[in-house]
Amino acid sequence: MNKKTVAVLFGGCSSEYSVSLLSSYAVLKNMDRAKYNIVPIGITKEGDWFLYSGDIENIPNDRWISDTQFLCPVAVSPNRSVHGIMEYGTAGVKTTYIDCALPILHGKNGEDGTVQGVFELAGIPIAGCGSLSSSLCMNKHVAQRLAEAVGARVPKAILLTEGDSTDTAFTFAEEIGYPVFVKPVKAGSSYGVTKVDAEDALAAAIDTAFKYDDAVLVEEAIVGREISCAVMGKKELVVGEVDETEVKCGFYDFNAKYFPTSTVIHIPARLSAEERDRVKEQAKKLYKALSCDGFARVDFFYTEKGELIFGEINTIPGFTEHSHFPSMMKAAGHSFSEIIDFFIQNA
Repeated sequence: MNKKTVAVLFGGCSSEYSVSLLSSYAVLKNMDRAKYNIVPIGITKEGDWFLYSGDIENIPNDRWISDTQFLCPVAVSPNRSVHGIMEYGTAGVKTTYIDCALPILHGKNGEDGTVQGVFELAGIPIAGCGSLSSSLCMNKHVAQRLAEAVGARVPKAILLTEGDSTDTAFTFAEEIGYPVFVKPVKAGSSYGVTKVDAEDALAAAIDTAFKYDDAVLVEEAIVGREISCAVMGKKELVVGEVDETEVKCGFYDFNAKYFPTSTVIHIPARLSAEERDRVKEQAKKLYKALSCDGFARVDFFYTEKGELIFGEINTIPGFTEHSHFPSMMKAAGHSFSEIIDFFIQNA
């Protein structure tokens, strides 16, 4: 059997660098080395790319960057005849053919379509969503408007860009009532997200969100269950079991996602089989509407009235041991190694 050569990208010039280290470590640990030649490419917080040939155990704790003997500067060749990467070692430049790239890069410069565009330009298949769907889904405002256009219910929200007066935000919040959520338009892992319970905290929350992006959403707080659905594939879609996140206190922020001492994940979600099927069908509809392929996680709110309200689509969802996507697929009968195989085969 010819082994595929797969570049796995981790780290990234992003506020979600540390999350990517955790996710990519889990992916690397679960890849079948009998099937794949794995080319780990680490990207530093500053945006420098290195081929990393050291112990993957040094990735989650960020010690990989200190393994200088195992680091070689690397770049993706834009020449399609190369179909791979250029390694700038002490002996000169070496090229390595890459069958496909698997970016495990959360947030900006990874999940937003930028790195996907680099590989698309080079003619290298991507295991996961391409540049168009990645860009659309990363922008929460655009994603919600497109979802609304195909009939999905979305939260009421207003968009602020740098330089805009915040008066509209105060008026909006007063009209719909507190609490509201303030969040960066293009960020993940709940970075920069604040739940605002009263008017006197709104301005500070907007300032915090602007530290992570140049556009901010002020959004109504939906009272309901947090529901997710994992989807993978292109024409023929595979869905995982629907899950539900029960947050014991506060909201589903960064600590709740990655250090879940105050959350309980219910798989399957505490809904009837019919309602879970409805979630799956809506997830597939939105996955297609936003041009997703490869894999993604679709998030909803489910209200007491049975309304299904679209939240967002994560085109590179978390892959840590606590993460939703692998857990939902496992509940549907697909192991971690199997879903990685599926990603690569579909690339």
